Amino acid sequence: MHVQIETFTVRKRFALTISRGTTAQSTNLWVKLEHEGIEGWGEASPFSTGSRPQSTEILLAALQEVAPLLEKFTPFDRQKIEQVLTEVKLPSAARAGIDMAMHDWLGKKAGLPLWKMWGLDRSRIVPTSVTIGINSPSGARERVRDWFGKDPAGIKYRAVKVKLGNPAGIEADQAMLIAVLDEAPANLKISVDANGGWSLKDAAEMCRWLEKYQINYVEQPLSSVADMDEFSELYRQSPLPIFADESCFNSSDIPKLAHCVHGINIKMMKSGGLTEAMRMIHTAKACNLQVMFGCYSDSAIANTAAAQLSPLADYLDLDSHLNLLDDPFTGAIVENGCLMPNGRSGLGVRGIEIGE
Repeated sequence: MHVQIETFTVRKRFALTISRGTTAQSTNLWVKLEHEGIEGWGEASPFSTGSRPQSTEILLAALQEVAPLLEKFTPFDRQKIEQVLTEVKLPSAARAGIDMAMHDWLGKKAGLPLWKMWGLDRSRIVPTSVTIGINSPSGARERVRDWFGKDPAGIKYRAVKVKLGNPAGIEADQAMLIAVLDEAPANLKISVDANGGWSLKDAAEMCRWLEKYQINYVEQPLSSVADMDEFSELYRQSPLPIFADESCFNSSDIPKLAHCVHGINIKMMKSGGLTEAMRMIHTAKACNLQVMFGCYSDSAIANTAAAQLSPLADYLDLDSHLNLLDDPFTGAIVENGCLMPNGRSGLGVRGIEIGE
């Protein structure tokens, strides 16, 4: 099989600020895998979490180095290919691009969408949240109106994630959240994500404060380098469910977290693709944990890939492509607040600007 990698840059409608900084655009990698006249597509998106940065340059160099090693295989050789990618220590986002492309190829070969090949039920897909980044109270109100106030057909989305962990302190977090709640439509499902921006003391105080606002869950309240004792203590004190994101990359991370969180966030770029995402789902369920899917600055390719598995998720946060000015791809679409994979074969993704 032949692997090609191209870069493409996407710009956000609204720059996203989290506890670690602000992102306005991203240069991602389009992975194309050709075999027997069929082309499978995947995506590798850069991200940085703690001590594990995966820049565009790092991912591109890694994919260009491994591509010749894969030519002797076919997309049916997923186990052999996985061993090669492990041996060369390919970064997880680069693995994700190859893994998605192999799954896309297999679905196209079979003439079936992946969700149907796996026997999944699309009626079980829960609404995806849309994200409000760290902002001033007035800026947060404006972002709520951007997401919920300009849809002529009515409210399109039914859930929102609010980014907290403001470096200015928890008082700034509280003022922003109150502004969001004042502006948001009624009956909206709301979660918060601190991206590791709180100390244990602030996290415990915020979880108690957030309970009265019927927040669904709190994501990554503590830093990814916080020890398990701190997570355990917060788990004991918090009246709200705690989800791990930056502390959970793949299935091997889940057992050590099982006693001190209520759920885990699976992202294609952290996990290394659909193969490991499926392992993470089964591992989490075996540990009696809930599952959510999230994203970085991903286009419709990666989010549509995640949507193929979304009937197995308890919560979804697959909105990055919905905040892009120039996504060159289209795939899963929002229906009644839910990101629904379509009936086309493989991932069901098509090109808009740069061809198919």
